[in-house]
Amino acid sequence: MEKFITLQSKAIPLNIENVDTDQIIPARFLKATDRKGFGDNVFRDWRYHKDGTVNAGFVLNDSKYSGSILVAGDNFGCGSSREHAAWAITDYGFKVVVSSFFADIFKGNALNNGLLPIQVSKAFLSDLLQQIESNPQTVLTVNLENQTISVNESDLSEDFEIDAYKKTCLINGYDDIDYLLSKKTEIEAFEKQSV
Repeated sequence: MEKFITLQSKAIPLNIENVDTDQIIPARFLKATDRKGFGDNVFRDWRYHKDGTVNAGFVLNDSKYSGSILVAGDNFGCGSSREHAAWAITDYGFKVVVSSFFADIFKGNALNNGLLPIQVSKAFLSDLLQQIESNPQTVLTVNLENQTISVNESDLSEDFEIDAYKKTCLINGYDDIDYLLSKKTEIEAFEKQSV
């Protein structure tokens, strides 16, 4: 995985609550087991009309918004436990998703796939969405080491929580196997003591 320490980026506001994993990546696109290509169909039923034409009214199709941070409404990632939802979001180009609540399984899948889910207060989320919607050029800074998310050139900032193990993995670009390999010397020393 790619190392994640600090990110500065514009953001895309998805001001919709209760976004479930079937809305993130519809079930009919779950035929592949490779993580690549799922981004093409992220939010497919919102990005396109039934006839396949682009839905110009959907925020991901609005050229005034861009960036690698998705700021979503409350209760993001609910529904089924499909890991493909995290794959689709990262394959589309997002590195961070911000919400006031994440479904636990989605949160775990995101962290396991290098996507940082940042849970903030409802008040901060409301202010953040309002700021981005009123100024699409708004730049956010996510500092994983300090566990902060802030709006550049403003006082809008908030701390966020993250599991210490997952934080270590993200900062070092480790998946679970990489983390174990990073402890190889310590594991071997422990095994010698146990004999």
